[in-house]
Amino acid sequence: MAKVTIYTKPLCGYCTAAKHLLKSKGATWTEIDILDDEKLSEEMIQRSGGRLTTPQIFINNKHIGGFDDLSALDQAGKLDMLL
Repeated sequence: MAKVTIYTKPLCGYCTAAKHLLKSKGATWTEIDILDDEKLSEEMIQRSGGRLTTPQIFINNKHIGGFDDLSALDQAGKLDMLL
């Protein structure tokens, strides 16, 4: 099983959607809440190449992007191979 990491904030609809999609694929993940932690927020921005929005998703330490990117991978039939 792939190592999935998701940087999130509470009440983020796209974060919830990403977790729902991953759960439907049987994936497990490590969730990092960046809301009140500037250090974790800076870590996310650095790892994601400057992206400021949540979620930011990594599979096996490879940056996937946000929910739209994750969904596009699934629609293209490529998400299952990564997981």
